[in-house]
Amino acid sequence: MPNWMLEDMPELSGRTVVVTGANSGLGLESTRAFAREGAHVVMACRDVATAEDARDEVRDAVAGASLTVEELDLANLDSVRSFADSVADLGRIDVLCNNAGVMAIPRSETADGFETQFGVNHLGHFALTGLLLDSLRAAPDPRVVTQSSGIHANGEVDFEDLHGTDDYDKWDAYAQSKLANLLFAYELDRRYDDELTSVGCHPGYAATNLQRRGPEQEGSRLKLAAMALANRIFAQSAEAGALPMLYAATAEDVEGGDYVGPGGFRNMRGAPETQRSSKRSYDEETAERLWSVSEELTGVSYD
Repeated sequence: MPNWMLEDMPELSGRTVVVTGANSGLGLESTRAFAREGAHVVMACRDVATAEDARDEVRDAVAGASLTVEELDLANLDSVRSFADSVADLGRIDVLCNNAGVMAIPRSETADGFETQFGVNHLGHFALTGLLLDSLRAAPDPRVVTQSSGIHANGEVDFEDLHGTDDYDKWDAYAQSKLANLLFAYELDRRYDDELTSVGCHPGYAATNLQRRGPEQEGSRLKLAAMALANRIFAQSAEAGALPMLYAATAEDVEGGDYVGPGGFRNMRGAPETQRSSKRSYDEETAERLWSVSEELTGVSYD
């Protein structure tokens, strides 16, 4: 639908939506929109206290908002498993939004020894989706929406050095993780197209806290100031940046394997539309290899 906006979202009463990274930015804006349409939203967040503040903010803005905060640290597979166990009582999950992520940070490792960007952005969500598969199957028309980035086009999956132990560049690692997001989204749809709809999306250039974390971890005030200035001048709002994920999660004309992003200037802003991602993102041989490696690394096997 051209010029799709928040007002075009369907009514979602009776549906359950899980949003990772729901305490700020795109996740918070999406949570607000889902709640406004009557969905029960599970806010899956690493920082529970911050998430509870965000929950209260949404409740103040949306009368009758149905929200639950659950702890989820995608950098720790034990936490991913605990979260999956905690939401099992929901019975079904209609939409899973794999939204949380980190961007262009100095090299570090997750609790399980993975390079953090690859571990959080891809492996954590790969494990989460697999552990929630039964709950998704219990829904009549489930969707999995995985947030990528236009920077995925610069990415290449380096199977010989997935975790950047030999050679690490923060932007290369980010691009690899975002390419992995799309390879996973498309392969999930190929494998389970008769049971769920799996879609990739990207927000364009949206002003969120994501851009701050790299400069903050580097301790660079200059880079932090430059990023803040760029956000003010060039970026669209987080509310606008959330539209592609909301469209992918709810629009009737979305099909499995779609890639949704802003249709305006250089795909950085504007109303959501279906687009083509990079040639590498559709490489089925790479996707199958990544899937096997991801199962081995996480210990989560899809049936």
